[in-house]
Amino acid sequence: MQDSLGSLVNLLESYRGRDKVVRTLCYGSQLVGGLVDRKAGGSSQLGKSLLLLSAQLSHCRTVLRLFDDLPMAAYSAAYGLGAGEEDGVVRWISVLTNVADQLYYPCEHVAWAADSQMLGVPAEKWWTLSTLLWAASLLLGVLRSARVLLLLGRKLRRCAGRSDCSEERGRLRRQMTGEMLAIAGGLADLSNAVHWMPAGVLWAGRFPVWLVGLMGTVSSLIGLSQAGCSSA
Repeated sequence: MQDSLGSLVNLLESYRGRDKVVRTLCYGSQLVGGLVDRKAGGSSQLGKSLLLLSAQLSHCRTVLRLFDDLPMAAYSAAYGLGAGEEDGVVRWISVLTNVADQLYYPCEHVAWAADSQMLGVPAEKWWTLSTLLWAASLLLGVLRSARVLLLLGRKLRRCAGRSDCSEERGRLRRQMTGEMLAIAGGLADLSNAVHWMPAGVLWAGRFPVWLVGLMGTVSSLIGLSQAGCSSA
């Protein structure tokens, strides 16, 4: 119990860790609120309160992302063209992901400012653009994890039957598990990204509130578990 509390405190002390916790609470509130409101036929005060909480937490995360441009730019500059990557496919997918992420932030900032009536531009257009960039980043992330999974599988097969490779096999299996979880989380988020796209794009606008919350909660819990593993 004490170790779990200590891990949570450590997570909350960092910006990224706190964001993961807030994200989980945001989507969890949306999931439970959506289910409660649906069961009550839209007349549940508890359901409405949970959905309002979810909306406020989402807005909180949007405001905090106003300060993410510089850290993202520093990360992209440090990664560059990925000269340290062993695989060319992974390298170029990562570069494209960094480009999509870097462009996402200013588009979201403009959309937020337009929504807040600080800019006289149509907010909907900028929200759509930021959602498209997010979806592109998620799709690229899934493709990157799938490629890494393939490469790890090849390494694991080369280790098969070698008595001096037991520790390496364990490490490779843990990495493969992490990539499979990353794919699952990315696909869950991608399903929501498509839902928020303009009408007529695949299943855009067709998810009920609770399903959006479920997909987001799944990806958030995966992110929390991976953050816990990396800090352990």
